[in-house]
Amino acid sequence: MKLTELIEGLSSSEIRGTINEELEIGSVTNDSRKIEDGSLFVAIKGYLADGHHYMAEAKKRGAAAFIVTEFQDGEDMLQIRVENAREALSFLSAKLNDHPTRKLRMVGITATNGKTTTSYILDHIYTSAGYKTGLIGSVMIKVGERFVHSELTTPESSDLQIIFKEMVKEHVDKAVMEVSSSALELYRVNDVDFDIVAFNNFSREHIDQHGSLEKYYEAKSSLVRNAKVGSFAILNMDDEVTYGLRGETKAKVITFSTKDENADLFCSDLDLSTGRARFILKIRQDIVGLDGMIEKGEYPVHLRVPGFHSVVNSLSAMAMALVDGVRIYDVIRGAETFTGVERRFQYIYDDEYVIIDDHFANMSNIDMTLESLVKLNYNKLHLVYAIRGNRGPTVNRENIITLLKWRDRLHMDEIIGTKSVEFVTTKDKVTEEEMTVFHEELEKSDLTVTVIEDLKSSIRYAIDKAEPGDVILLAGSQGMDHGARIALEYIYSQNPDKDKEKLFAPLVGRVSDMA
Repeated sequence: MKLTELIEGLSSSEIRGTINEELEIGSVTNDSRKIEDGSLFVAIKGYLADGHHYMAEAKKRGAAAFIVTEFQDGEDMLQIRVENAREALSFLSAKLNDHPTRKLRMVGITATNGKTTTSYILDHIYTSAGYKTGLIGSVMIKVGERFVHSELTTPESSDLQIIFKEMVKEHVDKAVMEVSSSALELYRVNDVDFDIVAFNNFSREHIDQHGSLEKYYEAKSSLVRNAKVGSFAILNMDDEVTYGLRGETKAKVITFSTKDENADLFCSDLDLSTGRARFILKIRQDIVGLDGMIEKGEYPVHLRVPGFHSVVNSLSAMAMALVDGVRIYDVIRGAETFTGVERRFQYIYDDEYVIIDDHFANMSNIDMTLESLVKLNYNKLHLVYAIRGNRGPTVNRENIITLLKWRDRLHMDEIIGTKSVEFVTTKDKVTEEEMTVFHEELEKSDLTVTVIEDLKSSIRYAIDKAEPGDVILLAGSQGMDHGARIALEYIYSQNPDKDKEKLFAPLVGRVSDMA
């Protein structure tokens, strides 16, 4: 596209240099390593680096023009100054790629906990119903039948628009995206044309990144607050914060609940005694969706994925699919045949005892995990907790306090803590201050505290203590990523006659413990 056409409509722009009317731009990027002849380089002043310092390198690589927030003197470059470089990157990337999201049915999902699982459930419902899908998330990116491991929950806006353009080329029908708070704050989805948005829950997390809980909420909630006229917003009626947005959006609001029968979609007669939910989905009244009418009615649902949080995630996904015109029985079939996402209350061993793997990241996530656990029938709980490293004393104190809140409802007498020293990198290393907080809070309980430095020994210790009917919970974020593999390898070393393929089946396709 000609540069003159590309920058038309760019807000608050000022030009230094002469624009050649015939100058063609082939790509837009803020990464100097991706520059090619004819690229437009967007210099972004970030947290760790200033893109203005890489303009000379970008010019050597073939950059034809530069978007800046501060003109650079002494350089013979065509510079276009804007107030907000990230906003400009999003605008220019979408325009250069011919606004691909306008040609897709776009769904954006945000939440403090559960957005990955919800996106996977929705993608499974769509594919089961015969649609070709695209998926962008923290675990992977999918374009039709092609899969790529994901480095960020939401890629940079320039990369994002290219991915969407590929989806259009591949004739994708539905595109589902996890939308992180950082992506919203950094304008990565500023020019993504969402038809359906969902906000499942909100709690404390990523505070260091955003500076305050208020700023985190402001970023997170903007997905709903900025939704366009004619779109739909799916809100969790059981979460006061997210439900509070119902009057702050131009989108039509659809609610779901496990507690309030006045919700549009209500989970009635919930039974979690086996760990896997059975319930009646009640659609209170007829709802006009994007593609036709959603008829009121009552429908039995039996999920394969365990845990109370799976009910919440499934309700959100089913609401989105129904709004999008997927038939009710296709929606239920898709939800019922979904088998889960790695490290989200994942059953990795279910034999004489059960081993559950969960990322146990924050207060809300811990509450959901333990609420699911107390509904199970089991004898004794062996909890192996990978202490969160480099997250500060506040996060670690809150996590332990939240865990202890459930103490009287859990059949446990010991917590096994580990620093996972053989696996964590510097950015996840447990500090002395974090260890002090860990011990201080647990000293207030009647639990025996056993701390084992390495992850392998801590898991073997728990397995050696487990008896038939018990549950082992592998709990923790980055420090527990390798836990499932360690557990299954140890079980196999003790029981070499077990069916190896069946035993290790839960690890197939996992990316969390890849080297």
